[in-house]
Amino acid sequence: MKEDIQQSENRLQEEIRAPLITQTYKRATEEQAENGCYEKKQNRCMVYLSTFVAVCGSFAFGSCAGYSSPTQSAIREDLNLSIAEFSLFGSILTFGAMIGAITSGPIADYIGRKGAMRMSSAFCVAGWFAIYFAQGALSLDIGRLATGYGMGVFSYVVPVFIAEIAPRDLRGALTTINQLMICCGVSVAFIIGTMLTWRTLALTGLIPCAILLFGLFIIPESPRWLAKIGHQKEFELALRRLRGKDADISEEAAEIQDYIETLEKLPKVNLFDLFQRRYLSSLIVGVGLMVFQQFGGINGICFYTGSIFESSGFPSDVGTIIYAIIQVPITALGAVLIDRAGRKPLLLVSATGLVIGCILTGTSFYLKGHEIAVKGGPILAVTGILVYIGSFSIGMGAVPWVVMSEIYPINIKGAAGSLATLVNWFGAWACSYTFNFLMTWNSFGTFILYAAVNALSILFVIKIVPETKGRTLEQIQASINAS
Repeated sequence: MKEDIQQSENRLQEEIRAPLITQTYKRATEEQAENGCYEKKQNRCMVYLSTFVAVCGSFAFGSCAGYSSPTQSAIREDLNLSIAEFSLFGSILTFGAMIGAITSGPIADYIGRKGAMRMSSAFCVAGWFAIYFAQGALSLDIGRLATGYGMGVFSYVVPVFIAEIAPRDLRGALTTINQLMICCGVSVAFIIGTMLTWRTLALTGLIPCAILLFGLFIIPESPRWLAKIGHQKEFELALRRLRGKDADISEEAAEIQDYIETLEKLPKVNLFDLFQRRYLSSLIVGVGLMVFQQFGGINGICFYTGSIFESSGFPSDVGTIIYAIIQVPITALGAVLIDRAGRKPLLLVSATGLVIGCILTGTSFYLKGHEIAVKGGPILAVTGILVYIGSFSIGMGAVPWVVMSEIYPINIKGAAGSLATLVNWFGAWACSYTFNFLMTWNSFGTFILYAAVNALSILFVIKIVPETKGRTLEQIQASINAS
């Protein structure tokens, strides 16, 4: 009887306790979920702030690139410049960028990612002041060369810094913001350049540089760079600041540290060592994407959009406004899709659209030359250009920079990044320089040539470019070099 009574009491206690346990567990689960959401917000806060500060450099890049277009007539009139002198002023920007590209990797490796951004901002500030106070062609050219150098460094170090600080699930989207801010910088310079004097417009270029310089005092350095140079304490502190004080960074820190230790066993490399077999896969991917990005015609079409519309018979001002409106939101759409759809799908969709855009534009010139469907030719031209720029903005504009920042092992990232950026700027110069000659030769043939290059890029992406979505930098670099 005593046993029966005791068993009955135990069952009763269990029945009473069960709902309490369920409620407690439910309440604890809800609290954990709430804490997890808060922790997630806390973890991402410094990453977002660091990305915002870094892409101020991208906006400064866009301001430099967009400065010459709305100021051409005013500068020539005020300083009595010839067409040749102003052409030198415009084109010397790319030469400065090529010098910046050559030196950007070693500088970023030697003084850090933040140090390289500080130095780049200093060159841009000095260049803008030289342009503002210019009384002749020489001061203008010196200022333009300095801002071009800053652009060249920014074009490498900003995507690399963002890729090295971002969590794997946000890396693609955050790195793509680099290209979005470049587009915004160009558009803003173009719009406000129609309302301000050319000297005042030069001063507006100082604003993103000032924000960047101030923000660099707040954000942490790249943890991967700190680990590479052996600053263990600073490395852990920077990673904890980026992931949140309550986050468990042990696994990520161990993975980064193991990878760095593996790389330390490898010899230091220079530009010529990049062509060793162990680095060949990543080098081909990075440089190849830059070649196809530029030689597909983007800078020729971008720099001479107005003349293309005029040649085809479409009003250039209307076409340019539509061009400016469509570029930014589509680039933003690419930033949203890159971590969902992946790098390769965006590249393939983008390259296919580039081929279609080139064929449509080329066909419009063919119809005009043979006086076929004269009224439909201009509409076909503007449709082709808009398809082209929309396709470029959603993939081929930003994704090569994202992939370039992901695939290089950290021991060759400086030299390889410099080479890829140099190839990019050389392609930008070559394409913009030859475009008018090609159009004089054969307008239809020019766009068919660009279509052929973009068609080759589709094969290149399918066969050579790896998918890097959702993988850590260490996993990406280990797999691509192993293959």
